[in-house]
Amino acid sequence: MKLVEPVIYVENYDAKKMLHRIERACRTCYRSENLITEDSYKTLLKNCINRGHESILEHEKISVRMICDIGVYKDLTRHRFASFSIESTRYCNYGKDKFDSQIKFIKPVHIEEGTPIYEIWKKGLEEIERTYMEMSKEGALPDQLRMILPHSTAAEVNMTANIREWRHILSLRCAKMTHPAIRQLLIPFLLKLKDDMPELFENIEYDEEFPKEKYAKMYLLDEE
Repeated sequence: MKLVEPVIYVENYDAKKMLHRIERACRTCYRSENLITEDSYKTLLKNCINRGHESILEHEKISVRMICDIGVYKDLTRHRFASFSIESTRYCNYGKDKFDSQIKFIKPVHIEEGTPIYEIWKKGLEEIERTYMEMSKEGALPDQLRMILPHSTAAEVNMTANIREWRHILSLRCAKMTHPAIRQLLIPFLLKLKDDMPELFENIEYDEEFPKEKYAKMYLLDEE
């Protein structure tokens, strides 16, 4: 058994080019392309957001790759206007050498290590892994093995959404009411978008009380 931290890898996008392309698409509506300057998108896009004219944001998309637990991706796949490619527990047999003959589990962000609850959680996962490996040795198929995998199981997820949908997803999933494991992953991503594209993301609120030291590590996809 291996306990791992969640990670989010973000596509290495060019924010300014994306904003310029969105501006050009938007100005088609008003045939005001002649007003485009180096920074004319700043006022235009802010005005569009304030007026609710968000369909223009669908012209650009961003992809991320996450190492997260099954519970996180189950919640995220409820969002209809996004694309997902997810590590399949139907086809991945964690009892094989390809996976170092062990199951990876995500460390819980809301259960403190060293506490009685944490030790009980860890013991339960050890028992699940032992049972999983025994079933695998008996010839059980991944289709059968996955029936005992818990929400804490780590999985790799590729997710793509357009800018309009990311605004919607992040406004919901970075809020205080959301499961802390999702906030742990997505708040750092939202903060990056706020820095890179404030015209589109500065008004998205998030749980500012979530401990910064618990944020998932974030990397650009070409920096692995």
